[in-house]
Amino acid sequence: MAKTIIAENVCKGCGLCVDACPKKIIQLDLGKLNAKGYNPAHVVSPEQCIGCAMCAIMCPDSAITVER
Repeated sequence: MAKTIIAENVCKGCGLCVDACPKKIIQLDLGKLNAKGYNPAHVVSPEQCIGCAMCAIMCPDSAITVER
């Protein structure tokens, strides 16, 4: 099973990973702010991740790592 790791303190909440995910399992955490003052992305259903790494490819800050 794939594992998606998001470095919350690096994430600037741009939402590109949310749009890129084919399973739509990544969302911005609107109830949380990181050290930079942004709403970081998080995986809401990690068991549904297929490991495609589209989120990591789209992330302009390299805040996402996908382990297969």
